[in-house]
Amino acid sequence: MKKGIIILLMGYLIFLAVGCVTTTSTVKSSPVIGPEQKVPRPTGEGTLWSPQFPLNYYSDVKARNVGDIITINIVESAKASKNATTKTSRDSGLNASWSGVFEKLAGTWVGTDHSVSLGTSHDGKGETTRTSSLNAYITAQVVEVMPNNNLLIRGSRQVQVNNETQFIYVQGLVRPEDISSTNVVLSTFIAEARIELTGEGVVSDKQRVGWLTRILDYVWPF
Repeated sequence: MKKGIIILLMGYLIFLAVGCVTTTSTVKSSPVIGPEQKVPRPTGEGTLWSPQFPLNYYSDVKARNVGDIITINIVESAKASKNATTKTSRDSGLNASWSGVFEKLAGTWVGTDHSVSLGTSHDGKGETTRTSSLNAYITAQVVEVMPNNNLLIRGSRQVQVNNETQFIYVQGLVRPEDISSTNVVLSTFIAEARIELTGEGVVSDKQRVGWLTRILDYVWPF
């Protein structure tokens, strides 16, 4: 009988162990691609020059049209600090004495003189410091040319190493004057910039607080 119970318990434990096994899935996301610009074939005859292909030997390689590629040098650093100090105090007192009839009635067991004092104090201090930095290169694509010739760029990059996936996303407006001769622009020159750096995988999961801890932190009143 005991042997049968032990076998059943072992089978139950094996079933639980198999049920807890999870497979690591590879995150696959479609890349962000801007609208494609169809360039017609040159129709000119008897010449190598065509207005549809404005680049020549004297032109630069800067991005200027929809579909052109541009490299972004992400150089972001931020530092913020804040200090706060609060200190309050309050003292109050009350003296009372019994007289006359009340003294005769109550003086024998409570005494004739009474005093009450109350004091409160509060001392609070707070300090916060935050420092962040990001340095990376990413190549984006021109998805729209504004009426004032500013370029709307958008780009993303996905890198996966040992089941850890890193995503970089960039979007914003760039002036053609801020693009260098090597077709590189600094992230500090991007208007309406949206730069995101996220990750998924084992390391990101270990950095995340457990669900039970988050619930306890939310409902704990102290």
